[in-house]
Amino acid sequence: MGEISEKTSRGHSVILLIITAIMWSTGGVLIKLIKWHPIAIAGARSAIAAIVMVVHTKKPKFTWSLAQILGAIAYALTVIFLVSATKLTTSANAIMLQYTAPIYVAIFGSWFLDEKTKWYDWITIILVIGGMVLFFIDEITPGGLLGNILGVLSGITFGLLTVFMRKQKDGSPVETALLGNILTAIIGLPFIIINPLPDSGSWGILLILGIFQIGIPYILYSHAIKHVTALEGILIPIIEPILNPIWVFLITGERPGYWALVGGTIVIISVTARCVIHSLRWSNIVQRE
Repeated sequence: MGEISEKTSRGHSVILLIITAIMWSTGGVLIKLIKWHPIAIAGARSAIAAIVMVVHTKKPKFTWSLAQILGAIAYALTVIFLVSATKLTTSANAIMLQYTAPIYVAIFGSWFLDEKTKWYDWITIILVIGGMVLFFIDEITPGGLLGNILGVLSGITFGLLTVFMRKQKDGSPVETALLGNILTAIIGLPFIIINPLPDSGSWGILLILGIFQIGIPYILYSHAIKHVTALEGILIPIIEPILNPIWVFLITGERPGYWALVGGTIVIISVTARCVIHSLRWSNIVQRE
């Protein structure tokens, strides 16, 4: 019965991760539509998301463990880096570079979680690094270069966030995201104050971002990460970098560069192939048991 229950929990978690990725994918186009400082956007969005999470948890349980604190810091850096990258480079570049995170999850996960990295994980990592390099071949402005760098940094911190949330699998990792949103809101407050406030339409978009793009999705993600490995928690939501640039192109007409498109394709195919291989191996293990 225990094995069946665990299998069911894992299946539900995979579905939650897919839903999460679809909701996350709207971030690129919505952020592009707001004319405001990126850190102000990140701060306001996280303030709204924090309210959503408090309503959900009712009585948050802050353990102040090292994993929770470091996870909150990683969360804040992830959302700040990604919003800034989205503003400075193409949305496709920003989100696809963030999805180099499996590299760091594989490395940090083996150190902090004792979740062994398989041979196909390392092949995926090599291919992802190769794809990531191609993003920097296109001719880009200094701002675009900075955006690409921030995209890479968001991948590193996203990887760390996943590991620290997985570290709390026996607890309540949603508080890590809540604490991260509070921290992001505090960091963003000075930028909200010193920059002219956006129009009412932008505030409407910020509400959508806070509630439906990170508030609810991170609640779902926090539940799902308890029943999948850290690496799966970063690989299964691969739908996000596929859909994100599509929404941006349809709404704003923004196109990624040729080499960025090639690099992104390599990243997505490599990560997807790894997911399929691992799922098949996991299914075979379950059947034998």
